[in-house]
Amino acid sequence: MTAVLTAPANPAATRRPAPSALTPLELVEYTRFLATEVRSGRYPYIDYNAEQRWHQRIYRDRRVDVWLISWLPTQGTQLHDHGGSAGAFTVVSGTLSEAVYVPSRNGLRERDQPAGRSVGFDGRYVHDVRNTSDRPAVSVHAYSHPLTSMNYYDVGPGGLAHLAELFTDDPEAEFGNGSPASRR
Repeated sequence: MTAVLTAPANPAATRRPAPSALTPLELVEYTRFLATEVRSGRYPYIDYNAEQRWHQRIYRDRRVDVWLISWLPTQGTQLHDHGGSAGAFTVVSGTLSEAVYVPSRNGLRERDQPAGRSVGFDGRYVHDVRNTSDRPAVSVHAYSHPLTSMNYYDVGPGGLAHLAELFTDDPEAEFGNGSPASRR
């Protein structure tokens, strides 16, 4: 018996449809669950690096990308978005400070996010996160769909000034440090 394989008339018909993205609320629930797992010792290896924030991917599939990140005092991000991905983070330990861009004020709103606090956001959210305390902090971050790019900004008199877009799946990529992420 001979088998003959033929290509389908419509190759797209055989592909699985793209999974739907998780909502910010679903991402908050997910990061809260994983923060509880981290606190209980399920992810016992957390490192701290004085040169750059330590981060480790703890899960990824077609719908979501999850990272565990440690923050020493004075460490932080640049003002950024997540390339259209929705996201959430939950502070596992310590306190993080978050500055969120508020278009109606053309400025940043600062908020402390203590251990146990969660933040969820849509794909248009622009913020930076820093550890302004005197103790280390740990957080769990999730993005849906998984990151493919990040945009970096500065705030000027006319609103947000776009500095760079990086094509990356790493939430800790920075365009100013020679990272391997692509720059447009």
